[in-house]
Amino acid sequence: MAGSRITVRVGERQLTLSNLEKVLYPRHGFTKGEVLDYYTRIAPVLLPHLRDRAVTFVRFPDGVGGGSFFEKDVSRHAPDWVRTARLAVGGRGQEPELVAYPLLDDLPGLVWAANLAALELHVHQWTVGPGDERRTPDRLVFDLDPGPGATVVDCCRVAERLHDVLVQDGFTPIAKTSGSKGMQLYVGVVTADGGEPSRYAKALAERLAAQTPELVVARMTKNLRPGKVFIDWSQNNPHKTTVAPYSLRGRDEPTVSAPVTWDEVRACRHVTHLRFTAGEVLRRVEDHGDLFADLEHTRVPIPAIG
Repeated sequence: MAGSRITVRVGERQLTLSNLEKVLYPRHGFTKGEVLDYYTRIAPVLLPHLRDRAVTFVRFPDGVGGGSFFEKDVSRHAPDWVRTARLAVGGRGQEPELVAYPLLDDLPGLVWAANLAALELHVHQWTVGPGDERRTPDRLVFDLDPGPGATVVDCCRVAERLHDVLVQDGFTPIAKTSGSKGMQLYVGVVTADGGEPSRYAKALAERLAAQTPELVVARMTKNLRPGKVFIDWSQNNPHKTTVAPYSLRGRDEPTVSAPVTWDEVRACRHVTHLRFTAGEVLRRVEDHGDLFADLEHTRVPIPAIG
């Protein structure tokens, strides 16, 4: 029935879920109930990568064809058992304001978010400490975004080059698809300086752009990007977020931002080779476990920029 509601028990919490039959991905008939099922089943590998991280939702209440909006502050509607962190946001001349970000540390919280049609979950590269303190970053990310005429295949070629440099610098890079057009590379870092990841990532992006200007661009300027891969180093800005591993994306089909192996990156020769839907990602986790797990255990200091 349209507008149906059911009450379920998730762990120690009782939740009311609504409109489970509503189709959120019309092209594939993928319903809200299937979104909830995906997030429930992927939770064991997703939750460790959300823990203690302020989450920004991208909500699609009318499905992927009906518009979306970002939501950071959930103070008006979050149940009192959902953990939140009150963090100051602002900048560019704006007065800082306190925003109650959700922290999805457990399955009930994740199911609550999915019931809001928060298809996409975006997180910062830092965690929240006691007293809602922002810790320094523990991740460094390179967001590879193909410009017009380029594809994820070109991103893979750039990723291979980044991989080799990062390994030389002592890192253990991990790749994941964006779930859309591009991909991201992550390394675990130890730093006491919140600006250090951006400086390092910018220097490396500019180095690759200087070496192969026909393929790589390190500036966001749109007229420079056709046929090239933009290495977006600015995602390391403490105020910016990237899509979380294992998050759904609000595209035509229920694709997922999926961790991949370096063998898969090197073998990629077609845009379909690194496109994974929710069901495919669940099967990948059954077969390979959490390909993103090593990020937590391979943090090293950021080397000096040469």
